[in-house]
Amino acid sequence: MGPLYPQEIINSEFNILIGLLIGIVFGFLLEASGFTNTRKLAGVFYGYDATVIKVFFTAAMTAAIGLLIMHYMGWIDVKLTFYPKTFWIPTLVGGAIMGAGFIIGGFCPGTSLCAAATGKIDAIVFIGGVFLGIFGFIFTYDLLFSDLRMSGKMGNTDIAQWLGLSDGLFIFIMVIVTFASFFVFQKWQDSHTKDMNQRDLNELGLKKPE
Repeated sequence: MGPLYPQEIINSEFNILIGLLIGIVFGFLLEASGFTNTRKLAGVFYGYDATVIKVFFTAAMTAAIGLLIMHYMGWIDVKLTFYPKTFWIPTLVGGAIMGAGFIIGGFCPGTSLCAAATGKIDAIVFIGGVFLGIFGFIFTYDLLFSDLRMSGKMGNTDIAQWLGLSDGLFIFIMVIVTFASFFVFQKWQDSHTKDMNQRDLNELGLKKPE
């Protein structure tokens, strides 16, 4: 919101309200898309449901293309958007830990909160595990993680800069990768579900491939 309008129109307090409203809408869309269903979320790892990949890639590409267009039209200054410095080693380690939790628990932190809001017990337990991990990290930081956290420092950079590509070219490549991933994951899903009986597919909310 901030880079789009001057502070005189949207001040910091109003920004918080807009953020709250966007969060409510985002949570509603997650629930409406079935992203509070652990079977649908974990399905991408087991090969029977590619919905997560399709939604995530579509959202990322829509945001990237939208920001690029608005930047070129002068509606937003991308340089004013904030992103943290890159430390690639802890990023990979954290991603592996989160991925393992995703597979085991069937949620990511965001979807677990949405699911908990609908009263799902497994999501509430998952959130408890998230807080255990947070406090475990805090109390063991000096002993185990202080060196890891600052390793692999790359500064404020992104993949396009790291590869030496323009933002437009990188986004174009990622759009191609997105469509290719849709095709590959759909084939993978079809190969994993073709031998499943209809009752199991109904429980997962899927249709048996022709």
